[in-house]
Amino acid sequence: MSRISAVAEAFQLAEVFTISRGSRTEAQVVTVTVEREGVVGMGECVPYARYNETMDSVIAQITGLPDDIDRAALQDALPAGAARNAVDCALWDLAAKQAGRPVWQLAGLPEPAPVITAFTLSLASPEKMQAQAAKHAHRPLLKTKLGGGVEDVARIEAVRKGAPDARIIVDANEGWTPELYTELAPVLLRLGVEMVEQPLPAGADDMLAEIARPLPVCADESCHDRGSLAGLAGKYDMVNIKLDKTGGLTEAIALDKAARAAGYAVMVGCMVGTSLAMAPAVLIAQGAQITDLDGPLLLAQDRDHPLHYDARGVYPATTELWG
Repeated sequence: MSRISAVAEAFQLAEVFTISRGSRTEAQVVTVTVEREGVVGMGECVPYARYNETMDSVIAQITGLPDDIDRAALQDALPAGAARNAVDCALWDLAAKQAGRPVWQLAGLPEPAPVITAFTLSLASPEKMQAQAAKHAHRPLLKTKLGGGVEDVARIEAVRKGAPDARIIVDANEGWTPELYTELAPVLLRLGVEMVEQPLPAGADDMLAEIARPLPVCADESCHDRGSLAGLAGKYDMVNIKLDKTGGLTEAIALDKAARAAGYAVMVGCMVGTSLAMAPAVLIAQGAQITDLDGPLLLAQDRDHPLHYDARGVYPATTELWG
């Protein structure tokens, strides 16, 4: 018997999470189960409205697949995105269980080890962001959400006061203009910020090739899969690989190799999901310049057998969870 199923689930967040596009109180995910001959593989994705995805549309894509589809056929059956990600990762998990070998071995990847991950500070007033930073000042790497406008300087100054020793990266979520980047970059560098994610809107980022970029720029919304790379030349210094964008571990592995070959630094990121979504990404994070797999740290509840986090970072999944 072969069967693919997809269900919507919600996991409560520990605190309200805010970015420039809005706030949320729970992580809404789609959980995929692939069962064949009594063996079960699992995967998770987070549909994202920014990419015209909904819970219903993603579930419809998944349940429309043939139950016996394999990873190779899946790459053509669905476009890069959340639906393909959950099924692809479930098929990898299934293959590992069938073979009695971990996914990293099946994929020819290095044996995974703990990786330091960023912890994301929600967008808020400078005073609240300073309090957030102080609460998490023990973490080695903080990612600060920004919203556009000159108040972003006050936000970063507040975060630096709250966490004087932490490394800092920032995420503008497409909220800046070229003029604002030029104004903010020297200030952020002075405050020790190492990189900014997606300062300009995807599709309206050509000016990044025309202006000086003293603060390194990472492509997030502008980079989905290998097909995105040609459009990034001269504009970005780093790419953010998220499995919900690549459409799964299969394409993420390929994008990682292609991006490095093209001279880009690599960041491995996530949507706000559970440990099941992070587990495959930990394999890609090995050797990445920046890892941002903090989704489970933002949750009030997680999966059974969750990923372990400590001072060494995020650990690879146990086989009870995935892979």
